[in-house]
Amino acid sequence: MSNVKIRDVRVILTEPEPGSRFTVVKIETTEPGLYGIGCASLRTRPQAVKVAIEQYLRPFLIGKDPDDIEDIWQSAYVSSYWRSGPILNNALSGIDEALWDIKGKVAGLPVYSLLGGKAREAAAVYAHASASTPEEVEDQAHAFVEEGYHYVRIQVATPGFATYGASGGEGRDRDPQDGPKWVTTKAEPADDRFAYAQRTGVYEPKPYMRSAIALMDRIRSNVGWKVELIHDVHERLPTILAVDFAKEVEQFKLFYLEDLLPPQEIGWYERVREQTTTPLAIGEIFNNPLEVVPLLTGRLIDFVRTRLSPIGGITPARKYAAMAELMGIRTAFQGPSNVSPVGQAAHLNVDLAISNFGVQEEAIYSDKIKEIFPGAPEIQDGFMWSNGEPGLGIDINEELAAKYPHNNEGGGHFDNVRRADGTVVRP
Repeated sequence: MSNVKIRDVRVILTEPEPGSRFTVVKIETTEPGLYGIGCASLRTRPQAVKVAIEQYLRPFLIGKDPDDIEDIWQSAYVSSYWRSGPILNNALSGIDEALWDIKGKVAGLPVYSLLGGKAREAAAVYAHASASTPEEVEDQAHAFVEEGYHYVRIQVATPGFATYGASGGEGRDRDPQDGPKWVTTKAEPADDRFAYAQRTGVYEPKPYMRSAIALMDRIRSNVGWKVELIHDVHERLPTILAVDFAKEVEQFKLFYLEDLLPPQEIGWYERVREQTTTPLAIGEIFNNPLEVVPLLTGRLIDFVRTRLSPIGGITPARKYAAMAELMGIRTAFQGPSNVSPVGQAAHLNVDLAISNFGVQEEAIYSDKIKEIFPGAPEIQDGFMWSNGEPGLGIDINEELAAKYPHNNEGGGHFDNVRRADGTVVRP
């Protein structure tokens, strides 16, 4: 491809449905009809990612050979001198995935073939059973098992408190990374001192711990052991309570306990490991490649849970996976529905090619979104399947995408949840 050069780099912003604020990068080449697409979706700061691509990466890339993915990634990564962070890494991810898409199209092969070929036929995904009551969660879990899912993440609202990770029910829904998941169930104020906190959403760790443990007990008792269970803490427990929680849930034999502690507290994972055999997964809000290294080399976690976009795309993801493989650690890439179908296709191509794959987070897309993104991966019987087409195997209908511009109302932030005394709870 030495005669083919990058001719242009464009950013496509589309929001077909609330919560689906997608940022897609399209790299056009000097070869007529040859282009690639990649995902740079960061719902909270899409305009910043767009600017980073259009004003900084675009002029850096024009004229380069799209075949030189490794050189482009390395040089672009350090081109701003200060590096990493969710804005720059998401921008770089869109570029990187689009380049892999081009390489696959030129070779006439899916990206997973370029990464070494299939290590499995399809990627197991986990479904989300989340609701305001344990009964609803149980009903959902039963239904998912009947549909053929082997992995189910279970989350339930804590009565009287805000709960990250549970959807549905009464009260106020927040809208963090995974979609509308902050739920405050109805409860009478016990004291006027808590009125402000209740208006903004109160989170308290011990009530959450009790409701989560009761849910796990119920699901194991009524759904049984024929399904692998996952639970997400969302990094909101104080450190010593996190250690205690991991010990308490060991009896339920989870597939993994997700994001027990935030990146700034990774030193505590050594303490957790000393106390319990509960499998651990972390990485959802990681974006610096160095953050996860001590956890891998120390064998302090069991699953790497990064998303491709915040770490810079397929190029670094396959290196994460290779390093984890050497340490006996598997992957569990994050991929909820605020990742575009392009991003999920990128996840799938990596999932299929690596030997230490664990599970992939499921994203369910509507028919409207699938129409905009023809070739989106399909899910059947609890597995995500590739269509085997060259590149990432997916495209974008720009005319349809343009009908659904980003809704920037409310800015690029989410409301905070707070402790009962008004302190912001920091993930």
